[in-house]
Amino acid sequence: MKTVLFDLDGTLVNSKEGITKCVQFALSFFNIHEENLDSLEVFIGPPLVDSFMKYYGFSLEQAKKATEKYRERYSVKGIYECSLYDGVKKCLETLKAQGFYIVLASSKPENYCRIILEYLGVSHFFFFIVGATIDGKIHSKEQVLEEVFRRCDFVDKSECCLVGDTIFDVNGANYIGIPCVGVSYGFGKSDEMKACGAKVVIDNICELFRVVK
Repeated sequence: MKTVLFDLDGTLVNSKEGITKCVQFALSFFNIHEENLDSLEVFIGPPLVDSFMKYYGFSLEQAKKATEKYRERYSVKGIYECSLYDGVKKCLETLKAQGFYIVLASSKPENYCRIILEYLGVSHFFFFIVGATIDGKIHSKEQVLEEVFRRCDFVDKSECCLVGDTIFDVNGANYIGIPCVGVSYGFGKSDEMKACGAKVVIDNICELFRVVK
C-alpha cells in the first residue's frame, strides 16, 4: 500500500451531534419533531437527499428543501459540533511519516470537509481532500471515488485502500476496484461490512498501520 483513502464521518471524526441536530432542525421545518437523536444516526454516511426520501417518505423536491434547511444550520453551527476519534491524529502522523499518500474521500460536500479538517488541525496531513459537490452532481461514494482517481491519476489502484465505517464505503470501494478496511467504532455495523466484502474490520484506528503494512 502506498495510498490510504479515508472516509470522514464515523471514520476520522465523530460528527453525530452536528449531523443529527441539523437533521432535527430540517425536519422541524416540515413540522416533524424528532426528539431522539439516536434515531437520526442513519443520516450519517449516505447522501442527505436519499436519506430524507428513504426514512421520511419525502418527495425529491421536499428532500432537496430539507437538505437546504439542514445546511442552513450546519454551515454555521453543526459543522463545528464534532471531534476526532482517539488515535486519529497519531495514525495520520505515522502514515505520513512512513511516506504514504493520505487522501480524504467523503460524501460530505468538499468545502465542509476542508473546514472540518482545518478546524480539527489535521488538514495538512492530506495530499488531496475530495468530497461531494453542493449541486449534487457528485454525491455518492462511488462518484467521490471516481473523482479521487481523476485528480490522483498517478495513483495505482492496486496500491491503495479505502478506510470507512459503513457499507456505503465498502460498496464504493468494490465499485472502484480497491480493498476496503472497515472500522467498527463508527456508525455502521461490522457484520454488514464484512458481508459486503470488507477485507478486514478493525476496532481501533491505531491498528490501521499494521494492516496496511
